[in-house]
Amino acid sequence: MKELRGRSGISRVSLILALVAALLGGVAFSAGAEGAADGGRTRPPHGLAGVGPASLSGAGSGDLKKWAADRLQKDQLRQAHKLTITPAPAPKTTAQTAAAPVQPLAAAAGTSALVLYDTTGPYGYLGELYAMAVANLAGHFGTVTSKPVSAYTAGMTEQYTATIYIGSTYYGGTLPDAIPAAFYQDAMKTSRPVTWVGDNIWGMANAVGIENFKQKYGWDPTNSYYETNGTVGNINKVTYKNQDLTRKIPAGFDGGVLHPALSGTGYPAPNQLAVATDANSGATSPWALRTANLTYVGEIPFSYVSESDRVIVFEDLLFDGLAPATAERHRAFVRLEDISPKSDPAELKAMADYLYSQKIPYGINVIPTYTDPKGVYNGGKAETVTLAQAPQVVSALKYMLQRGAVLMEHGYTHQYSNVNNPYTGVTGDDFEFFRAHVDASDNVVYDGPVSGDSAVWAQSRVTSGLAGFAAAGLPKPTLWTTPHYAGSATDYRAISPNFSARLERSLYFAGTLSGQPVNAARYIGQFFPYAVKDVYGTTVLPENIGNYEPVPYNNHPARLPADLVASAKANLAVRDGVASFFYHPYYPVQPLKDTIEGIKALGYTFVGPTDLAQ
Repeated sequence: MKELRGRSGISRVSLILALVAALLGGVAFSAGAEGAADGGRTRPPHGLAGVGPASLSGAGSGDLKKWAADRLQKDQLRQAHKLTITPAPAPKTTAQTAAAPVQPLAAAAGTSALVLYDTTGPYGYLGELYAMAVANLAGHFGTVTSKPVSAYTAGMTEQYTATIYIGSTYYGGTLPDAIPAAFYQDAMKTSRPVTWVGDNIWGMANAVGIENFKQKYGWDPTNSYYETNGTVGNINKVTYKNQDLTRKIPAGFDGGVLHPALSGTGYPAPNQLAVATDANSGATSPWALRTANLTYVGEIPFSYVSESDRVIVFEDLLFDGLAPATAERHRAFVRLEDISPKSDPAELKAMADYLYSQKIPYGINVIPTYTDPKGVYNGGKAETVTLAQAPQVVSALKYMLQRGAVLMEHGYTHQYSNVNNPYTGVTGDDFEFFRAHVDASDNVVYDGPVSGDSAVWAQSRVTSGLAGFAAAGLPKPTLWTTPHYAGSATDYRAISPNFSARLERSLYFAGTLSGQPVNAARYIGQFFPYAVKDVYGTTVLPENIGNYEPVPYNNHPARLPADLVASAKANLAVRDGVASFFYHPYYPVQPLKDTIEGIKALGYTFVGPTDLAQ
C-alpha cells in the first residue's frame, strides 16, 4: 500500500493500513484529487494503504461498531454484577495421565515470544488479525509462536522469554470463558514477563483471588471498567515518554479504555507507563501500567491507527519484555518513489545532487516497465516504454547509484491489465497485485486479489521486472516494495524469496495463523517502526511516517513536511525506532529538504535501507 494514484507517484498515507486492526480487509482509503506534473502529464495523487479510519478490511471495520457495542453492554452488566461468566472446561484427563508426573517443558532457544489470542464468538476472527499484528512486531526480537488462548496448557509461559495475550473477545453471558484456568494461574506465578491487552483481565483476578491479585499488582480489575459515569468519553491522547500520541476513533466505534481501579495504600504502586486523557473532561487514567511481571494495556491499539498513534506505546513496550537492554537509537530513512522509464532525468539528478550533498543514503523505487494501455496520457494511443528504451533515465539512475542510492524494485508495471484499478490503468497510478475501486464517497476500497492471482503469476511479474533491469544494464535490486502496498497472501509469499527484504506496509489475512484457507475479505494492514520478521516469514523494513502530499485527496488531508516531522517526533518514543518516509521526485526539492532538516533536528541519523535490518 503505497500510494494510490499518480503515475510517478502520489501519496499513500491513506492506503496504508487503513488500519490495521487495524488494517483488516478491504480497507477503504482515498486518493488525492490534485495532480503533479510528470513529463508534461498530470497524475492523480496516491493514498497509503492500510491506514484509514480503520486498519481492518471493510468487513472488519464494519464489525467494529457492533463489537464495541457488545463489549460495552457486557461491561455494563459486569459493573452491575449481572454478568455470568462460565469458566472454561477443565482439560480432560485419564487415570493414567492424572497419575503421571508433570514433565517440565523445554524453553525455546534465544529470544522467543508466545502470542495468545481469542477465537470464539461472532467477532472471534478479529483475534487472529490482532495476533498477527502482535506477532509481526514480536518478530523484530526473535522467534514467535502464536496459539489460540484456548490451546494453552500448563507451563507454557516458562517456555518463552515473554507471553502476550490479546483479549479481543469479552467473555460472559452466552459466551463461556475460553481462557484455561492454567493460563490465569501461570500468568500470576511466573516470573517471566506477561503482557495482557484488552479484555478479561478481571477473569484472572477472579481465578487467582482478587486480594491475591491486588497484593501482587496493586489494582483491582474486577472493579475496573471501560466506562465512567456511563460513557467512554473522548479519549483522544495518550502520553508516553513525554510524547503526546493520538487516538482517533470514529464516533460510535469506541469500545473504551479500561480505567484501572488502583488499590492505594498498603498495596504495590503500579508503574503508570502511559496515561490517557479525555478531551471532554480533562480526566486522566493509566493507559498502560506494570507491576511485577504483569504489563496491562487498557485497549487493543490496532483497530484505528495513524503515523503518530498510541500504537507506538505498544511497539516500544515490547522491548521491556523481549530486549530490555536495548540502547536508545533513532535512525531515519528516505526513499524516492515511483520512478519509471517515463520519469524526468533532470528531476532525478536534482534529487541525487541534494541527497549526495547532505551525505544521505537513500532508496530508489523503480518500476522497470511503464505502460499506458488506453493512452490516457498519450492522446488515446497505447504506449509502453521499458528501461532499455529510456537510456537517459537509465543514465540518471546510474548517476543516483553512484551517489548513495540503493536500487529497489517497485512492481513490474505498477498497474493491472487495461482496466482502471482504480484510476487510469496507467503505471504508477494503479494497483498491480490487488483490485480496488473508488466509491461514491470518494474512498478507495480494496476489492481483493486480481483475477488469476497465483504464486506462478506473481513470480512472473517479478521475473519480468528483473529481466527489465538486466536488459538496461542495471544491477539486480535486492529490495522490493509492492505497488500501493497491497497484495494477496499468495503474492507476498511468492515475491519475498526473490529479495532480501520487502520495504513497505503490508496486508495480513485471516487464516494465516490458523492454517485455515485464507479469507481475502478479512485482513489487517500494518506498518512498522523497526524491521520485523512477519508471519509470512519475510523480513519487512519499516515505512512508518508516510509521504509528502501537498493537497487533500480521497478524503485524506494534505501531508506537509511539518506533518512528517511531527510523526517522526512521536516515533522518538520507540527506543530503537526508525522514521521512514518516501518522496516523489516530480515534486520540488525544497519540501524534501524541509522534511530532512526537520527530522535531523530531532536527533535522527539517516541511514541506507540495508542498514534498517540491523
